[in-house]
Amino acid sequence: MTTELVSYLPFLFAGYFAMSLGLVSPGPNILAIVGTSMSASRRAGVMMACGVSTGSIIWATLAVGGVTALMAAYAPIAFALKVAGGLYFIWLGIKYVKAGVKKTDSFQMTESGTSSDLQYFGRGLLIQMTNPKAILSWVAMISIVSNPGAPIWVLGLYILGCSILAFAGHITWAVLFSTNAALRGYDRFKRQINATLGAIFGFIGASLLVNAFKTGTKSA
Repeated sequence: MTTELVSYLPFLFAGYFAMSLGLVSPGPNILAIVGTSMSASRRAGVMMACGVSTGSIIWATLAVGGVTALMAAYAPIAFALKVAGGLYFIWLGIKYVKAGVKKTDSFQMTESGTSSDLQYFGRGLLIQMTNPKAILSWVAMISIVSNPGAPIWVLGLYILGCSILAFAGHITWAVLFSTNAALRGYDRFKRQINATLGAIFGFIGASLLVNAFKTGTKSA
């Protein structure tokens, strides 16, 4: 088995490298973690990071089972996911824009005020699970590792490594942007930061909706 493992190491490392690139690319998941860490608290950011990471593990597991490839190929499912993700990102963008316009001391994701750890975790999970790009990303990354004849334990090892990378990477974003220096910067420019994040999330959401209705539910 050791010899067999060595033969698959190049594929595993290539897959881990692809995963690492995603962790340093500011997508909607990382932007949400950063915004929450600065505007709410480190704990809130970490909980959202855990939610996003859990979503990554779910997508990775589904990719191994071939479910994500089926979803990517089946147009009605892709359409529904794009619409759901688009609407959610637009809602998130509106929340940030409102926080940027209002003269408040802090940003809260709910109208009532404080959110629980479970709510932040749930938001992170929802952001990752409603991101259509996550499907294609995992299909691509799994294809790097699952070359013909690869045993199932290789894919299991890949999921395990990606799980560690996901939690470590996303939590690092949360911790970095909840430091005193980051908080001082946020306190000084919080209205501009919230407004910018809101615009980005709104643009992502609108792009998903436009793409969804442009392609429709017909298969390519």
